[in-house]
Amino acid sequence: MLTGMNTQPFRIDIPQADLDELADRLARTRWPDELPGVGWSYGVNKDYLLELVDHWRTGYDWREHEARLNRLPQYTTTIDGQNIHFLHVRSPEPDAVPLILTHGWPSTVYDFMDLIGPLTDPRAHGGDPADAFHVVAPSLPGFAFSGPTGATGWGSRRIARAWDELMRGLGYDRYGAQGGDFGSVVSPELGRIAPERVIGVHVNALVTASMPADPSDLDRLSEAEREAAGRNKMAWYAHSGYATQMSTRPQTLAYALNDSPAGQLAWNLEWFVDWDPTATRQTPIDRDAFLTDVTIFWLTGTAGSAARIYLEAGGEAWGTRPARSPVPTGVACFLGDGAIRGLAELSHTITHWSDYAEGGHFASLQAPGPLVSDIRAFFRTLR
Repeated sequence: MLTGMNTQPFRIDIPQADLDELADRLARTRWPDELPGVGWSYGVNKDYLLELVDHWRTGYDWREHEARLNRLPQYTTTIDGQNIHFLHVRSPEPDAVPLILTHGWPSTVYDFMDLIGPLTDPRAHGGDPADAFHVVAPSLPGFAFSGPTGATGWGSRRIARAWDELMRGLGYDRYGAQGGDFGSVVSPELGRIAPERVIGVHVNALVTASMPADPSDLDRLSEAEREAAGRNKMAWYAHSGYATQMSTRPQTLAYALNDSPAGQLAWNLEWFVDWDPTATRQTPIDRDAFLTDVTIFWLTGTAGSAARIYLEAGGEAWGTRPARSPVPTGVACFLGDGAIRGLAELSHTITHWSDYAEGGHFASLQAPGPLVSDIRAFFRTLR
């Protein structure tokens, strides 16, 4: 591997005893009652979760997904005192552009499995080899195989500085960045701290551009955008309980998440199933995909640590308008995303914007093909 930093090859090899313990805990889940007829209006529906837990225990095959991850080159390194796990998949094309992908919460690098092949080897996937990328996909500090964070202060700016150090350590002096959900916070920060090295930033699920940071921002918007901001505000107030808990008292939550796999699954499902899968228009996520994310958090014991990112980065990500980034920025807005262009332009140099009537908030799982095409189209102008 091309590298100027101290890295160690990494391979996932979960002991069978850990998988047996997970199955045993799932079998012994202590189920709460549920009010009749409430469906999803009070939270994750019990009948849905019962069926999903049974599938997790008896039908889901961790070894299949472990092997799929292990087919990609993985490494660990230490940056700023923190263990960092990352995928590093180089393209066979000599002129490929380095690209760092950043996932969100409650995701892992597994979400990128359907992106990496088309991005690194477009020739083999019916694309133009001129669109090739060398892909680096790190696990966020505190998430999954990066392990729990060992100190406070791991907000979006510190993560961005670590990502820049990672890319330079791998020998990439000029590179692009892409991210969704929390990755849509971290990736633009890369452009702010290293504009001389970041050629462009592409984001989906741009969470910082759905509501104004200041009431005066509304004066900058069109009538349609102001109406959209109002709808976003109402939707957020109705479903933001998870974020309030994680951004204020994540340690209290950690005890429950680390002790009950069914509870951890329910907590993550608040986003992965769009609150009510019977009513949503978003593309359903394959249940084995989000079970793989949940299983990774469970096996690494990092659900509580991952929740801390909302406290560590909350002041940087929400409630204040980020400084304007000078780096060209592309936005893909999929069905269910609330990004508003007028708000995005206050903090980003928008050179590309696409609206999609498909997919969903987790586009790498819900619309990987259109997301790959949008990434290619954006960076095509910057190579």
